Amino acid sequence: MSLLQLNSSHGLCSLSPYSHNNLRRSFIIPIHSSNKNHTFATRRVVVRAISTVPDTNTDTDKNTTQPSQAPPSVGFAFIHPVLLPDGTPDIHYRTACGGQKLRDIMLDSNLDLYGPYGRPLLNCAGGGSCATCMVEVLEDGGLLNPRTDKEKEHLKRKPKNWRLACQITVGKPDSTGALVIQQLPEWKGHEFKYQNREDDSEDS
Repeated sequence: MSLLQLNSSHGLCSLSPYSHNNLRRSFIIPIHSSNKNHTFATRRVVVRAISTVPDTNTDTDKNTTQPSQAPPSVGFAFIHPVLLPDGTPDIHYRTACGGQKLRDIMLDSNLDLYGPYGRPLLNCAGGGSCATCMVEVLEDGGLLNPRTDKEKEHLKRKPKNWRLACQITVGKPDSTGALVIQQLPEWKGHEFKYQNREDDSEDS
């Protein structure tokens, strides 16, 4: 859009081309009278267009402007332990930046992590000593750190893909990918077949 610069005997003004179709237009302006009653008279003047002022947002600028790229993020599919009434999984999708603890991502996303141990003093608040933030990793996307010593201690009798959310770091800040996480695996009402990628490579 361009602004239209107008010239008259009373100075310059700017006018959008969308508000007036013709370049030559008459205006009625008030002229102050010198009598004591301070009445006003009107005088008709002609305003003529002398130039156009280009807008800063020209078509050229629009064509050269590149769309801003979204920051890298990791996609998550969290499966609730209770199935929907029709028997299908209750899946919640989230995205978050990498480099964070899985526990923090789940709590920030308002996802059930502790179940009956969610109240204060019933869990260690991320210290890795209570083992109440267990999750089942169905797909890790190659983004998770190996089991920590605390996990090895508390999850000796659990499947290898069971982890403590407070001990999991999801990639790095610039990581991208996708993860599938089963919430509260101890209370889940369904079973998914899980096969580690390392097992697939060994079989091949």
